[in-house]
Amino acid sequence: MKGSVDPETDVAEANVLVHHSVPAVFGTDFVRGLYSRIDAALPSTDRIETAATAAESRGAVGDVDVVLTVRPITDDLPDGTAPDWVQTLNSGVDSYDLDELADRGVAVTNAAGVAANPIAEQVLGYLLVFERRIHTGIRQQERDGIWRRYSAGEIRGKTLGIVGVGAIGTRVAELAAGFDMDVIGTKRTPETAPAVVDEAYPPSGLPELLARSDYVVLACPLVEATRGLIGTEEFMSMRSDAVLVNVARGEVVEESALETALQQSRIRGAALDVFEEEPLPPESPLWDLPNAIVTPHMAGTTPKYADRIGDLFVENYARYAAGERDELRNLVVG
Repeated sequence: MKGSVDPETDVAEANVLVHHSVPAVFGTDFVRGLYSRIDAALPSTDRIETAATAAESRGAVGDVDVVLTVRPITDDLPDGTAPDWVQTLNSGVDSYDLDELADRGVAVTNAAGVAANPIAEQVLGYLLVFERRIHTGIRQQERDGIWRRYSAGEIRGKTLGIVGVGAIGTRVAELAAGFDMDVIGTKRTPETAPAVVDEAYPPSGLPELLARSDYVVLACPLVEATRGLIGTEEFMSMRSDAVLVNVARGEVVEESALETALQQSRIRGAALDVFEEEPLPPESPLWDLPNAIVTPHMAGTTPKYADRIGDLFVENYARYAAGERDELRNLVVG
């Protein structure tokens, strides 16, 4: 730790910076909730400060021990100094220069799993919308104001394919199992897949998963191996009555290929919370396609996020203060 040492306790004092991006993205009420959660758990000698502007973040980021952020900080770091540890409030860290942070000796932890439950609940909502055709009823109500019965299906007994059985994928599998769906998935180490997944494949098993699934949920991280993972060939491999759900990253899907697949009914539909460009441009065909559901990258939102990220930080801070940096939970860069 960089902080001074308390002569009475012989424990290093730590300085924690809440990067200005946190209130900018989540709002001041979120920061107050997060502050109250972590401040009570930190030793009284340790200090938390919240930057209000980019200039304040740049001025402080090189002198503190710990940074909580939702934006990359490498461009703000002065030469020769860096924090010991960065806790991101993101699950995906593809926008962070992890190599640069590793070279500077910075430990990086992410927020994987913190939003797993709300995202999984939203995924089940998408499935029910398509299977029970709830969007048809909403459109009849809002656009036509007519009473016209329509048929609907059941997700019970349908096959759900999850691409990326991590924290989010596991929670999706748990909820889907409660609806008696058959769950299959891909995982880099399929032997470690949870028991709730009926069959697990390595990444090379993606074509079989696509061919078997009534619903395909993308919950994988964005890395080079998953960039453009789902394109024209993959859409041709899917069932014509299948639905794609993307709660991973927009770049995991080739968006132009998805638009074509939807326009030509190569697949039945898609529920999308993430896109190649965000906000989704007004000229995107996805806005007007009747077989596409568009939500504005909000699947992870929950009023419990501050408490959950606070709990994760408090747990990790105890390990950090004890000199157990290698034991930090969700460690991305050691």
